[in-house]
Amino acid sequence: MTSRAQALRSTAYRVFRWLPAAVRRGLVRSLTPNYTLGAVVLVRDPQGALLLLRQPSAVGWSLPGGLLERHETPAQAAARELSEETGIRVFPTALRPAQPNARVSTPSQQVDIVFTLELGEGDPALVLDPVEVAEAAWYADDALPRLTSPTARLLAEYGLGTNGHGPDDPVGRMP
Repeated sequence: MTSRAQALRSTAYRVFRWLPAAVRRGLVRSLTPNYTLGAVVLVRDPQGALLLLRQPSAVGWSLPGGLLERHETPAQAAARELSEETGIRVFPTALRPAQPNARVSTPSQQVDIVFTLELGEGDPALVLDPVEVAEAAWYADDALPRLTSPTARLLAEYGLGTNGHGPDDPVGRMP
């Protein structure tokens, strides 16, 4: 970088620092990439099967979850979405961070915080929200149905669903 470019950059930073905090925040938010923050839950039944949901408008199956609301932690959002979509009510502290705990998708500018939940024997039956969920089912890891593309990519991060079950895979295509 030339000395002239460095001087210009230094002046720009000085001017930026003099601006009121609200103006600086507004500039940063308008000039930098914005990401959507979501929370999803890998729910397992006592036999180890994974809970998947099929949304009315989606082609393929996905995980319970959704976007965070303002002032909500990822665990609170995951617990809320799980309750809204499936009727499974848990405290946010019952959810365990998956490893890795976050999945960043730069093309879609989406960050998903991923949690796990293992249900015990005798946990309540599913109560689906028909607006958000067309059907729900439990699947063994080696028998996953056709997944939505984002779900297939997310599960692949955890070594699940990598055997041709995504919608972009010939094996995962609907007949």
